[in-house]
Amino acid sequence: MYAYKQVSEKTSLHAVPNYRNITRPTLQKEKINKKNKLFELYRFLVCFLFLLAFATIVFPKTYNTLIKQVFYPTTYKIHTHYKNGMLNNGKINNSSINLYKIYSPTVNYLYNDIFNNQVLLTPSDVKKHNEITSLFSTTEMTKLKSQLLNLGKSYPSIKPAVYVMEYDSGNYVDINGDTQYPAASIIKLPVLVRMFKSIEANQFTIYDEMKMLPEYVSSGSGNLQYSQTGKNYSMDYLAKTMIQDSDNTSTNMIISKLGGMSDVNVGLRDWNMPKTYVRTWLPDLDGTNKTTAKEMATLLYNLDNPGFLNINSREYIIDYMSHVKNNRLIQAGLGEGALFVHKTGDIGTMLGDAGIVYAPNGKKYIVVILALRPYNSPLGKEYIVNASRLIYKYIVG
Repeated sequence: MYAYKQVSEKTSLHAVPNYRNITRPTLQKEKINKKNKLFELYRFLVCFLFLLAFATIVFPKTYNTLIKQVFYPTTYKIHTHYKNGMLNNGKINNSSINLYKIYSPTVNYLYNDIFNNQVLLTPSDVKKHNEITSLFSTTEMTKLKSQLLNLGKSYPSIKPAVYVMEYDSGNYVDINGDTQYPAASIIKLPVLVRMFKSIEANQFTIYDEMKMLPEYVSSGSGNLQYSQTGKNYSMDYLAKTMIQDSDNTSTNMIISKLGGMSDVNVGLRDWNMPKTYVRTWLPDLDGTNKTTAKEMATLLYNLDNPGFLNINSREYIIDYMSHVKNNRLIQAGLGEGALFVHKTGDIGTMLGDAGIVYAPNGKKYIVVILALRPYNSPLGKEYIVNASRLIYKYIVG
């Protein structure tokens, strides 16, 4: 009995902690742990409050002024009491400003992409440009160029742009080839090519039909404007009349089928043709649709490029362009037996023609002539015919 009690007391003594034996370092360690936990709590609260302030104050303001303007641009109203430096009779004058266009002023004519109905200027994809080939130009034909320049002196009221390239040798002539001119109906050539690129991408077929709506009807060249609205036309028919009759109504229908003028312009950017674009539905009597002689020559050169167009597209395009009814410009200066696939353009102040000549002796060359002239002056036509005659004689003999 005594032994049991002694053991029990001994055990109980060991079970009770002796606080006197706790060392000072142990107490300091506990104090440090408490301070660390308190610091972590403070840090958590600060981070939480910062994130809360960012989410409720900073982000909404940043989103509305910056992020939203990029992806969902809006037009802001700027109020001013002044007009042309004078007080506007105390009235508020509202003017609209698009922040994205201010930030990127060249986007209106250099854009190469569209997102959320907003034109964008995005980094160029080099692979896209690989499908179109640059002109195979080697040596300039200086003698022919001198002849053309001398011809121009006889027509001081005409301001021409000429680009010629002979296929076999790559010899060329460039007179104002990079100068931007009103495209007139020559713009229908890139519209045609863009249409077949869309067909190749399986967006629609040559047999698809479109209903002619009143908003498509256009004055000027072509007879489709006199047809009854509500009638359906195949894409084949529309393309044929656009090129052969230079029909403006069918052109507007095709542009609409492609997705609008923006889609045509995106294609031209992909083809590395920055100076050719569509700004206005036809008829473009003010000449806001632009091109250059060299860029149209580049597009013509690539009609034979199998990496750019497949064989079916090329056959349709060449067939349309070989039956153009206006044969009074470049074709009028060609020798007997020469074939010409081309597209003409005329808006009164600019007369032009662009195509490929196939001579009876096997010679083949590209020729583009654009001529600024006094309104409807017959001298424009006369210059183009005589220039075509000089070029044909020099290359073909």
